[in-house]
Amino acid sequence: MDEDEIIEMARQAGLPDAWISNTGVLKWSDLEAFAKLVEDAAFKRWAAQTKLAVQDEREACAKVCGEIYRVWVCEGDEAVDYPDPHDCMRAIRARGEA
Repeated sequence: MDEDEIIEMARQAGLPDAWISNTGVLKWSDLEAFAKLVEDAAFKRWAAQTKLAVQDEREACAKVCGEIYRVWVCEGDEAVDYPDPHDCMRAIRARGEA
């Protein structure tokens, strides 16, 4: 975050202008350090949520491929070959279109 962004957010949060202008109780470096802590915490929360979403999507894709294998190989007649990897690719891409 740059200085203008920090000042704008401080105003939106209702901090007194004396604090923002560095003539009050807070020093500019204090406000900047606080903004950095908030930014870091927000990033960590976003990263954790993204990691969980990616793990969920990977598991869902693995289940799609597992289901294709089960239907083609386990339930198919004995003349059916293993599913083509393209079958899994198409099924995974179709998830995004549903």
